[in-house]
Amino acid sequence: MRLKKSKQNLRFCGLEEKFSSWKNSRIVILPVAYDLTTSYKPGTIDGPKAIIDASMYMEAYDEETEKEVSMSGIHTAGEIRSLKLRPESMIKKVEKKTSLILDAGKFPVIIGGEHSITLGPVLSCKKKFGNFSVLQLDAHSDMRDVFQGWKYSHGCIAKRITEITDVVQIGIRSLSKDEAEKGHKNLKTFFMKDMVKDQRWLEEAIGSLKEEKVYVTIDMDVFDPSIMPSVGTPEPGGMGWYETLALLKRLSQEKEVIGFDVVELSPMPGNVSPDFLTAKLIYKFLNYIFLK
Repeated sequence: MRLKKSKQNLRFCGLEEKFSSWKNSRIVILPVAYDLTTSYKPGTIDGPKAIIDASMYMEAYDEETEKEVSMSGIHTAGEIRSLKLRPESMIKKVEKKTSLILDAGKFPVIIGGEHSITLGPVLSCKKKFGNFSVLQLDAHSDMRDVFQGWKYSHGCIAKRITEITDVVQIGIRSLSKDEAEKGHKNLKTFFMKDMVKDQRWLEEAIGSLKEEKVYVTIDMDVFDPSIMPSVGTPEPGGMGWYETLALLKRLSQEKEVIGFDVVELSPMPGNVSPDFLTAKLIYKFLNYIFLK
């Protein structure tokens, strides 16, 4: 299986060929347009294109790190898109394409799409690296065993990952009674209600990651709806921009980030601010990771 090339006008950051070719890039963006198991407001299938479109208008220079991670080369692969494929089949497809990226020695960034697709790169990382931890930024616990008839639903993604490796959750503020039961294996949860009371959560969260290598999954509803309204299930009381960046920066300094995904953006007509925020978040995180 080969990765399809993205169209010229769909390159992340709008990079020139010399900075976006597969050969010259250390980083690969894999867009996955999918929202079959979305349970409230649909639209995440349009998330990847909205993110890439918004990225065209970012400055390549990052004022905080004083670097341009785009100079490391960012290749945008062709979009994986499906309206009907069952989640387990889509997960397998994403897993195979992520493995192609990892086997080529490149850094994978998967942009969705709904949260169910995260299992694909997690399975790929398990094959490639063996032991690693997962850091989940999310408003929802996603620890249901089955949700609305789907075992591989977006609402079950953390449960499926804990069957593979340990998960540390950040920003959680919505879960079912069953999910709230204590004693879940391979799970450490930091609730937003506690985070706002004790700023030591950041250090404790990173310290809770058992392995040196870490894969990160970012559900955009981790942010407060005041800055991120364009999600399928917005929850009040979420994280802010700078505290999220502080977490990602500290993580990049103390752990080896082996890949990440950004999911659940559901673009809102007439409001491009959330699209731009998502693109900027990806670029900022990459600057932190590659600052070393």
